[in-house]
Amino acid sequence: MDPVSLPAAEAPAVVAVMCSAFEDYPVMRWCLGDPPDYGARLRDLVGFFVAARVLRGEPMYGLREADGQLSGAAILSWSASTVAPPALDAAREALWARLGAEARARYEAFGAVTRGFEAPEPHWHLNMIGVRRGLAGGGRGRRLLDRVHRHAAADPRARGVSLTTELAGNVALYEHVGYSVTGRARVADAFESWGMFRATVHA
Repeated sequence: MDPVSLPAAEAPAVVAVMCSAFEDYPVMRWCLGDPPDYGARLRDLVGFFVAARVLRGEPMYGLREADGQLSGAAILSWSASTVAPPALDAAREALWARLGAEARARYEAFGAVTRGFEAPEPHWHLNMIGVRRGLAGGGRGRRLLDRVHRHAAADPRARGVSLTTELAGNVALYEHVGYSVTGRARVADAFESWGMFRATVHA
């Protein structure tokens, strides 16, 4: 059961996986609060993250079960600045019109903190990696992470992979597979965030 590259048509399935995996993640809860329509708001926010990758033509990888269901996914973005497609700018403004100014301010505050972790060299950033609830702990996340590392190794431009995590327990797990902490900061006294980077050695 190896992760496969996913086409744009699989975006809804990727959103479903990420919403399951990140339902109680600190960033999501902090940005969105705990309103009665939290599930719908989470789908909007995660849907935008996934749509951004689709609109930019960036990689999505997925892990399928024997029944064909997507059980895990990872989405990546390239570190170099590029001009956003007009459709992406429009989607961003529509997202915050739905979620509101407070959610936008919180998310942008989070982004301001994590930008301080950015590695200077060209690299792939692991935006999200997740496994559906109830299926975590079976090695699926590691297989997805290994696929991300192979993606970076196959790209001669890439010097590595960066990511952020807001769970202290994840730091040692990522260090175990070669990541180093590049920064650590508290986000508005709500939670901590760690920036991490894994250098890629090309053959």
